[in-house]
Amino acid sequence: MFFGSNKMVVKSPRSKMVIGNSLFYPIVGFASFAVFIYMSFGDLWMNFHGETKLSFVERNGTQFLVEGQAFYVNGWNSYWLMDHAVDENRRPRIKAILQAGAKMGLTVCRAWAFNDGAYNALQISPGKFDEKVFTALDHVIAEARKYRIRLLLSLVNNLHAYGGKTQYVNWAWEEGVGLSSSNDSFFYDPTTRLYFKNYVKTVLTRKNTFTGIEYRDDPTIFAWELINEPRCLTDPSGDTLQDWIEEMSTFIKSIDRNHLLTVGLEGFYGPKSSKSLTVNPEFWAADLGADFIRNSEIPTVDFASVHVYPDQWLRNQSFEEKVQFVRKWLLSHIHDGDKVLRKPVMFTEFGLSTENKEFDPEKRDKFFKVILDIIYKSARRNLSGAGSFFWQFLVEGMEEYNDDFGIVPWERPSTYQLITEHSCRLAKLHGALSTQKVYLKSLCSSHS
Repeated sequence: MFFGSNKMVVKSPRSKMVIGNSLFYPIVGFASFAVFIYMSFGDLWMNFHGETKLSFVERNGTQFLVEGQAFYVNGWNSYWLMDHAVDENRRPRIKAILQAGAKMGLTVCRAWAFNDGAYNALQISPGKFDEKVFTALDHVIAEARKYRIRLLLSLVNNLHAYGGKTQYVNWAWEEGVGLSSSNDSFFYDPTTRLYFKNYVKTVLTRKNTFTGIEYRDDPTIFAWELINEPRCLTDPSGDTLQDWIEEMSTFIKSIDRNHLLTVGLEGFYGPKSSKSLTVNPEFWAADLGADFIRNSEIPTVDFASVHVYPDQWLRNQSFEEKVQFVRKWLLSHIHDGDKVLRKPVMFTEFGLSTENKEFDPEKRDKFFKVILDIIYKSARRNLSGAGSFFWQFLVEGMEEYNDDFGIVPWERPSTYQLITEHSCRLAKLHGALSTQKVYLKSLCSSHS
């Protein structure tokens, strides 16, 4: 949804949706949240001291490894971290959500490492950066390291929110060097490709002003994501997008050999795939210029990414039919990871809209549970379904950032319990990460 573009109101990154407006959650108040956190976990947080040691996440076939140990992710999205860190009055929200994530046993947060030409832009114009905003991103990474949360950082948006590929095309057009005013020219125009490469190099080689570590050398970063939800409607064959992915993934790997890389796909099968008619939600999904298998199988892509929005994609079906689709969708992609790609598959966004006419919180919990259960079964069998990320988590007082998918997870006990139980059962399968143990010892004793 678009909530405008001025200083007080922000464009939501779920702007591709065609349903509903935002739902404002009741304001419990930041103070009450702080009290809840202290009462529940204060002793653990007050005892947090010393340097945090993290190691890079690696891949062995269809599994992620941390220090040789299998790693399945219970994660979430808070795309807004950098934007909020720019403003000292909003900066406490970064600490609050990272602390809360750690206390829920979560391990990875997905967030934007871009803001192109918009309010609080990181990249003001091609190659020109706002140091204040870059310092804000430094702060986010340093805070995540402090609370042992790794970050999956996305590098550009296919959507208009926060600039996206349209901003790159506009820059080239304004300078009189653009090939086309179509925002899909982002993928094939040599000028916009150069703009993006310069941006990527600047980000990857940035030295964090708080830690002194270059981003490419910082294990706090779980992985890089090329682009959020890429689509190239002007070339349904997929050739244009495929060429861009190959070039940009190779470029990133030439600079940063430490970190994993994914594309940022929604997971739709292309027109040449046998699954385009049997697994895709509807016929249109094969004509978006993306293809899950083709885009994910290149050697410079380390793991596949998939999104899950049944009530956005299947608006005329019942809730039970949507749940059936979700099961089939996840299992199909996990099978692809195991048998075709031989890489991990991450479900990096999933959500259920509060604007759906059938919506109720119990159904959303059921939807969440279906996804978490499939990931758990994958982890139990050492399969490629390597993790999932809720879209999206907020803290109280963030109504202007809330689309119709956002939740404050501790406001609904049943939802909170689903999240924390999943953290605990994943940890019990393969062992808790050393960075999790201080949190899980207390958390998981209540679920045993």
